[in-house]
Amino acid sequence: MTSVLYDVPGPKARLYSLLGSAAGILIILGVLALAVTTLAQQGIFDADRWEIFYGPMAPDVWNLIGQGIVSTLVAAAVAAVIAFPLGIALCLLRISLISWIRVPTQVVLEFLRGMPVVLMMLFVLLVFATGQFVAVVAGLVLYNAAIFAEILRAGIQSLPKGQREAGLAIGLRSFQSRMIIEFPQATRRMLPSLVAQLVVLLKDTSLGYIVGYEELLRKIQIMADFLGPDFLFPAFFVGAAIYILINLTVSRIAIWIERRGSRKAAGGVAPATIRTGLEGTGNDPDAQNVVPAPEHKDTSGPSK
Repeated sequence: MTSVLYDVPGPKARLYSLLGSAAGILIILGVLALAVTTLAQQGIFDADRWEIFYGPMAPDVWNLIGQGIVSTLVAAAVAAVIAFPLGIALCLLRISLISWIRVPTQVVLEFLRGMPVVLMMLFVLLVFATGQFVAVVAGLVLYNAAIFAEILRAGIQSLPKGQREAGLAIGLRSFQSRMIIEFPQATRRMLPSLVAQLVVLLKDTSLGYIVGYEELLRKIQIMADFLGPDFLFPAFFVGAAIYILINLTVSRIAIWIERRGSRKAAGGVAPATIRTGLEGTGNDPDAQNVVPAPEHKDTSGPSK
């Protein structure tokens, strides 16, 4: 048997695959066991090292972590709200039919995509003498707007050409066709990539540590420096867990929005009956499912 892209594995191939998977799982478990054993020998799992999260110092520690979470979410939210509309504008310029608009925009996008985010933060902070928050948001906006523009451009190019042609045929202008017909479909189609970039944006807020912005990572570093090296691993472990929890929450919200949008898009579509022209010949397997239209009876009486 063969599939479209590859041969269906036979008994030996399935056995080798099973053995390889089992060996991989054993190797991963072995590495994890070695890491846990090493950490345990260093006393990482001693209760006194984790007491900062539930002991007398817990209110101050969690207050500091909470301030870092708020700073991280505020910077990420402001950057995302600004970067997405800017990405749409850059996408429109990038796909413009006018070459003297399209080519310079392409150069700018390639430059922004190739520049490290931390360098853009430092540039804004040192050149324009702004605050740490403005530098962090500006760096995130410039980089992620370029990424959003390329993602949306890929989504628009993946649409059938008939979508744009239909919009122009009913009298829409080029800009109206882009905004009313193409961009909503491109956004829905590229939603997984957009969400993945939002997660990257959220994680890149940790680069604000370099410019002195007191986000979550900076707060954890301050806490670890104050408490001593014995609490370094517990502090960063809790910080990593918080980052993972936030990113998973963002991903789940995006999945819910995508499913809700899909149900709403498909909610008003009524099933259509396809007639093959073979009804009544006995050759149509679905002929029994076709309901004939009721005959119209003339109740007006005989004409005089």
